Amino acid sequence: MKKILIFTLFFVFSISSYAQFVGYKVKGGAQYNVISPSGEFVKNLSSFMARGFLAIELGKYFDVELGGGFMKWKQKDQYNGNGEGKIEANLIPIDVRLRIEPFAKKMKTVNPYLYLGGGMVKHKLEKIPSFTNYNYPYDDSTDEIDRWDAFFPVGLGLEVKLAKQVLLDFQVGTAMTLSDKINGNVIGDPKDGWFNYGIGLVVTGKTGRTDSDRDGLYDDDEEDIYGTNPENPDTDGDGLKDGEEVKTYFTDPKNPDSDGDGLNDGDEVKKYMTKPTNPDTDGDGLKDGAEVNTYNTNPLMQDTDGDGLGDGQEVNDYKTDPLKTDTDGDTLGDGDEVLKYKTDPLKTDTDNGSVDDGTEVRRGTDPLNPADDVVKEEIKVGEVIILEGINFETGSARITPDSEDKLMKAYNTMKNNPNIEVEISGHTDSRGSNSSNQILSEQRANSVKDWLVAKGIDGSRITTVGYGEDRPIAPNDNDEDMLKNRRIEFKRTK
Repeated sequence: MKKILIFTLFFVFSISSYAQFVGYKVKGGAQYNVISPSGEFVKNLSSFMARGFLAIELGKYFDVELGGGFMKWKQKDQYNGNGEGKIEANLIPIDVRLRIEPFAKKMKTVNPYLYLGGGMVKHKLEKIPSFTNYNYPYDDSTDEIDRWDAFFPVGLGLEVKLAKQVLLDFQVGTAMTLSDKINGNVIGDPKDGWFNYGIGLVVTGKTGRTDSDRDGLYDDDEEDIYGTNPENPDTDGDGLKDGEEVKTYFTDPKNPDSDGDGLNDGDEVKKYMTKPTNPDTDGDGLKDGAEVNTYNTNPLMQDTDGDGLGDGQEVNDYKTDPLKTDTDGDTLGDGDEVLKYKTDPLKTDTDNGSVDDGTEVRRGTDPLNPADDVVKEEIKVGEVIILEGINFETGSARITPDSEDKLMKAYNTMKNNPNIEVEISGHTDSRGSNSSNQILSEQRANSVKDWLVAKGIDGSRITTVGYGEDRPIAPNDNDEDMLKNRRIEFKRTK
């Protein structure tokens, strides 16, 4: 019996089974018990009982069981002669038991339980020893050897899952009768009874209509079909119940981010209103998660800033800002620059002709042609133009790279008006000596001339002069005004 128990437990724990021991409503089975009679005489383990039962589920932790069977009771009368006197009785026990199953909802493959109950047993004495001298005579009167008596069973059991609706049942217990007449003899106070060691096979009703975690899926379906946890309504912890994922949103209840877009399914449904089965809800070329977490764009709008370019085009193709309609600030929308004017939405002056794209479009010139940026003959003889933004390294006549756009304006003017001649004058603020400022202003005027000549302007059209600090246009008493005084001026001379 012990070997059978060990083998069965090893077998059961090595198979995959996840059904609970609840929800079956009714079950029935048959048991075979080895019986050890108790009472006045030597117990005999060749005694046995065959029993059948039917159990009804009362709740998650209780069953009521009705059972009955046949028992063969065997003992030896050690007081009779040489101790070989045989006693046999036939018993028919019928009982009602309450089964208590404290772990039925929690354990998956085994179900320990205890039982207690009461019933009636019919016992008939079939064989007693033949002897002549005995201190404790047998009572073999009919009303004593063939009668019904009450008995009370109690014990422990263990159900082991073999298949979805098949259980193996192990049981140990005892029963005490209200009679001391089963073996036909009374010696002292103990009542007759027995110990039982049983094994049985149980068939349950169909389970699977139970939804333990109330997630909208039956427990059996969760275990057998979806692979979700029937005791956790949100297996993947994404904020959606397993039943919602399966039946409503068609997402994977075991994956918190079904479409792999960087947003969990619950946030997509409840917070962002995006589709949890489509990584790019608005079809703009950006995943919903990237729109929300990286670019702060609207995952429900293809063109968040309304500039005529989809968010994905702006990020992936044109490198513009999907949250700004005019990335380069030239007053033209990014979409118009790309689709209508073919200008660069990242560059204010696409043709580098000194006039920004927006101004060119408004005045009717071509933002892709630098030649029309400056209108011919728009500078009068003697007119002075201050070129703000031409910068030099500190204490030096070397032009800094950020002066390129301003110099291009002067270049285009000279190029588009080949008949004009100009004077380039350099000016400084009052810091430093007068003589050093004079020299520095001359050098800076010549640096500008050299830059224009290097671009192709005839040097004979340009004269240079340095005025040092002699011609300020603002007081030299603060940094802002001193900056105004450090300047390059163009004056048309012809």
